Amino acid sequence: MTHGFNEIRLREESEGKIVTLVFKGKLEKEDYKRFVPQLEKIMESEDKIRMLVELKEFKGWTAGALWEDTKFGTQHFNDIERLAIVGDKKWEKAMAAFIKPFTSAIVRYFDIDDMKQAEKWIREI
Repeated sequence: MTHGFNEIRLREESEGKIVTLVFKGKLEKEDYKRFVPQLEKIMESEDKIRMLVELKEFKGWTAGALWEDTKFGTQHFNDIERLAIVGDKKWEKAMAAFIKPFTSAIVRYFDIDDMKQAEKWIREI
């Protein structure tokens, strides 16, 4: 069984903490148990973070993973300042619109070919 969570990269920059999450394949509930504690630890020490979520050959979520995602969004509604989602499918763009009610973050979708633009946007003041 291949899990969808690959890695978390944390960069501290003058604009604040920028967290990059990389997801590949299908996200499962177990994936959230691996990365959510790391994210919450980072969030404890900051007012707000910025997140860049990179979706590579993303296949979506299992039902359990989608529930974990909804819970995370509700619990951390005000902890994320900006959220950039980078992917390569139209439904991923729709997902970016879907999650907006679950966060106070400014959310933008970028096509995978626009990764440099997404990285620039996540740093803007």
